[in-house]
Order: sequence, then C-alpha cells, then structure tokens
Amino acid sequence: MELMTAVAVIMVKVVLITVILFIVPVPLTWLERKIAGHIQQRMGPMRVGWHGLLQPLADGLKLLTKEDNIPDQSDRVLFKIAPFVALVPPFMVFVAVPFGDSVSILGYETKPYLSDMNVGLLYILAVAGLEIYGVIFGGWASNSKYALLGSLRTCAQLISYEVPMGFAVIGVIMLSQSMNLSDIVDAQEPLWFIVYQPLGFFIFFIAGLAEAQRIPFDLAEAEGDLGAGYHTEYSGMRFSFFMISEYLVMLTISVLCVLLFFGGWHGVLIPLPAPIWFALKVGFFIYLFMWFRFTFPRYRYDQLMSIGWKVLVPLSILNILITGIFVY
Repeated sequence: MELMTAVAVIMVKVVLITVILFIVPVPLTWLERKIAGHIQQRMGPMRVGWHGLLQPLADGLKLLTKEDNIPDQSDRVLFKIAPFVALVPPFMVFVAVPFGDSVSILGYETKPYLSDMNVGLLYILAVAGLEIYGVIFGGWASNSKYALLGSLRTCAQLISYEVPMGFAVIGVIMLSQSMNLSDIVDAQEPLWFIVYQPLGFFIFFIAGLAEAQRIPFDLAEAEGDLGAGYHTEYSGMRFSFFMISEYLVMLTISVLCVLLFFGGWHGVLIPLPAPIWFALKVGFFIYLFMWFRFTFPRYRYDQLMSIGWKVLVPLSILNILITGIFVY
C-alpha cells in the first residue's frame, strides 16, 4: 500500500510540474510585452481581453492554425525532431530542482521535488547542455544558409558560456560541501551565499544571460543579421516549441540563481511561507531578464566571445582560488 501511495505521489508531481512548465511561458509572454511597454512609455497589449490578458491565448491559436512549412531538400526527420530535442532538456532539469520544505500530498508527507540527487547540480548542468543538439539539428536540417550560420554561432555561444557557468558554481560547492541542491539551500539558512560569492554570482548570472540567449547576448536571433537564427525556417507549433524552451531556460537560470546564491526558499525579516519567498525571488530574476532586454544594446559577436573567454573564464578561476583560500 505504501509503495502504491509513493508511486501515486510521484505521478501527481510529474503531471503537476509538467503542466506548470507548459503553462508558465504563456503569462511570461504577456508580462514581457507589458514590461516592454512601460519601459518604452507605451501600453503594450491592450485589445485582446482586459489589458491584453487574452493576447497569449490569441498567439497560441495563431500558432496552432498556422501552416507548417518544411523546406524543400531539407532533412525532414531531423527538421521534425529538432524542436522536441530543444524542448525536452529544460523539462528534465526540473527533475532535480527542489521548491521548498516538506509538503503533504494525498496525506503522504513528501518533498516538493521529483528526485533528491546527491549530484543534482551536476545533473542539471549536464542535462541543460543537451539543448544544443536541438539547435544543431534545427540549423543543419533546414537546408538554409541563414539557419546554418545561426546554429553554428549559437553553438559556439552556448559552449563558450557553459565553461564559466560551470566554474562559477564550484565556489558554492566548496562552501556547502555538497552538490545536492537541498543541502546547498540548507547551508544558506544563516547567511545567503551571495554574501560570500558576489563574484561567482556575477559570473553565473552573465553566463546565464548568454545561455538563455537574451539581450545583450541574443546573437542567436540577431534579426538584422540572420532572420531569426537557427529556427528561421520553422513555423507554427514547431516554432512555438523553440520559444517555450527559451522561456524555460530563462526560468531555469532564475531558479538556479535563487537556489545557489539567494537562500532558496529561506526568507529574511518578513515571515512569509517558504513557497512565497521562493516564487518572489524567482519572479525578481525573471523581471531582471526582461528589464535587461529592453535596456541594453546587443554586443557584436567578437565582443560576446571575448567576454566569455577573456573576462568570465579568468574571473571564474580567480573566484575558485579566492574561495579556496577562504575555506582553508
């Protein structure tokens, strides 16, 4: 009986997390347009529903009914599976992401995550890197020079910034003595790691902007250069899968910033429930991503690569040395 209850709880959590992750990009698209409107002194979506609240629904209906074009002489198999390859890794990441303390589901006490991995942080960094295969497949299979060039420089960008991102979390691992995300959060209960790791957080956040392909690092989709980059030839629902994956990557980076550097679900001063604190912190970082998009100009590609290899990598190594001295 206990085994059946445990399996039922796991299935409930899988369905719940999957549904939430599919729904989250819908309000984020509306929120991003509204933030853009306020920053640019305009209203944003207003016509479809009250204050444009139904605009994401209208966009979804448009993508569902839009003709699905596949270029001639393209690799049809790779072209069709590329959006799914890009979409699956962001979902797999949340297998190891904790969202708070123990909760009760169906009268069964459980933790609000799917798997309590001892190497959860390593798993997340490894699985998140698999998204690059969707980019490669999409650009190569499209039989388009614009999509191919877009996929090549997107791959170079993602690989380059994964290096400093991986180095940036080593300081957190050294301080917490664990790669389990729950242990990392628990280690921050007296004091958040942002106090000890300001340089590590800076490196991780900047690399996260590049990994999420957001301005000022959105060279993957520089419209003036490459149309829309690696997904230039995609339309309809296949295009929407690429967009959903990008929003989920932004959500993933925001969640990791909170878990690794800002105390996870631990709050300060105001006694709010742990899930509320966690949601507020994640929402703040999502707002930062959107704010940066409509504030900063796009870097040139040579500048982007120079920042990754000549600035962030040396700084991340310096952060490891400083942390080692501090821990010693």
